[in-house]
Amino acid sequence: MAVGVAVEGDGKQYNGKITKFVLLSCMMAASGGLIFGYDVGVSGGVSSMDPFLKKFFPGVYRKMKEDSNVSNYCKFDSQLLTCFTSSLYIAGLVFSFVAATVTRKYGRKPSIIIGGLSYMIGAAIGGAAYNVYVLILGRVLLGVGLGFTNQSVPLYLAEMAPSKYRGAFNIGFQICVGTGQILATVINYGTVRIRGGWGWRISIAMAGVPAALLALGALFLPETPNSLIQHSDDQEKAKKNWKRSEALMMSRRN
Repeated sequence: MAVGVAVEGDGKQYNGKITKFVLLSCMMAASGGLIFGYDVGVSGGVSSMDPFLKKFFPGVYRKMKEDSNVSNYCKFDSQLLTCFTSSLYIAGLVFSFVAATVTRKYGRKPSIIIGGLSYMIGAAIGGAAYNVYVLILGRVLLGVGLGFTNQSVPLYLAEMAPSKYRGAFNIGFQICVGTGQILATVINYGTVRIRGGWGWRISIAMAGVPAALLALGALFLPETPNSLIQHSDDQEKAKKNWKRSEALMMSRRN
């Protein structure tokens, strides 16, 4: 939950400027949308790969090969396959409430880090899955990451961006979602052609790459001014901490 600060005085509104510090912070945070878009795009491609279906959903695979006149809607009529697909979104819904509490009590940055780490672990488990239950477990952990990042990243962008440009900064998250979907489609197009039938493992595990970038990058992100003020009784101290974080991050960039 964002916390606004009202300033009484002559009625003027003081807006921040777009600095290199703010721009780099928002670009790093917006990359969380890449993971969401990638997971949405990759599942559809992977679930139509023959080696993947043959290993985890043999009933669906047999239906696909038995009668070419039956529609795909009937062929994919599998509760287990539905569980695999929907487990990401169910876990994301449940853990978005947990993420809201973590974000409010501990800040936006910890939520982003937790989300990135959950994505990394889920991608690793999914890519190495040896049965359908391990596969779904990895999918659930991806959903945990989804719940945390989709709750904290848009909030982080909204609080970091100057109010005048808040909409433009927040659309960066949506752009990353679309970019992630395109990347998933391209990767699926390549991995389905790998001989040996293990290309689906690459498709699933590749979600860990942007997740690692997000988790590691978040370690160097500053907390938002709103969060610093929310967790400090002394607003002047919060302002000094913000300035110190800005100076430290810019020195690392240089």
